[in-house]
Amino acid sequence: MNTINRRGLLAAGGGLAVAATSGAAQAQTRWQVASAYPDGNFQTRNLRSFIEDVQTAAGGRLQLTLHSNASLLRMPEIKRGVQTGQVQLGEIMLSAYGNEDPFFEVDSVPQLATTSDMARKLATLRRPYVEARLQRQGLTMLYWVPWPPSGFYTNTPIDTLDALRGTKMRTFNVMTSRFATLAGATPTLVQQAEVPQAFATGVVNVMLTSAATGVDVQAWDFCRFFTPIGLSRTQNMVFVRQRDFAALPADVQAAVRSAAATAEERGWAASDAEMVSQQAMLAQRGMTVSTPSPALMEGLARIGAMQADEWVAKAGDDGRRLMEAYRASIA
Repeated sequence: MNTINRRGLLAAGGGLAVAATSGAAQAQTRWQVASAYPDGNFQTRNLRSFIEDVQTAAGGRLQLTLHSNASLLRMPEIKRGVQTGQVQLGEIMLSAYGNEDPFFEVDSVPQLATTSDMARKLATLRRPYVEARLQRQGLTMLYWVPWPPSGFYTNTPIDTLDALRGTKMRTFNVMTSRFATLAGATPTLVQQAEVPQAFATGVVNVMLTSAATGVDVQAWDFCRFFTPIGLSRTQNMVFVRQRDFAALPADVQAAVRSAAATAEERGWAASDAEMVSQQAMLAQRGMTVSTPSPALMEGLARIGAMQADEWVAKAGDDGRRLMEAYRASIA
């Protein structure tokens, strides 16, 4: 999208929010939707299905236009874009905004929630805290879906954490940047769409992300090994500006909520399926999918424990209560 069109869409975002049709026809609301992920990604496919479900249930009274792959707004811009009405609905990796509030990033604490069952328990306990914080910012969560577990993308085997010392690691939020520092690597924040160029220019030489993202960026072009370590199940969140949501008729609001609940369940199932299928794709493309060594997992557990303690210290009494409840739920 060229700069003129991009600016035009942003400027028109608020104006497009509500457009009344002529005559006796019902009013039609138009929303712009911003996502940073490519069309082929399972999160984007799920978002498109959500949009289709909403439009069908609303009987044409709510129309949503998706701008994927950061074509309208980049990931760091999307949350603010929704808050200010540049777009009405957005999708973000919530932990990318961890610098705003610790509860946005707890799903990224290493080794805290490494299975679907653990991730669901953490999400359920965390949700009221997140929703309360979003409400204060004029936002409403619609649904969230985890990424498959993360792993290391490298050009040499990673048998221990010492193998990461001195590397330049691509990170995607504050928590992964802290992890890189504790592992002796140099953290470099790189958006997903910029990953291939970052490897090609030597800006990074190690990446920590899911198999799904590895397929998106064709990691086999610049990495030889993928070591799945189940580091975390970071979540993408789809959300709307409260003001725009409240302006919808009650039955359309209900249709959006229903479609969101369906999208959440569909997305969680898709995430589990992607973990298997996308790792298989990496192997088919010539990458070696390595089983993590006990020594590597022990090192990860040590760092995870440190980062969990650091998170609780940042999150205060609410954080302590959440962590205690979560650990009791998985005991």
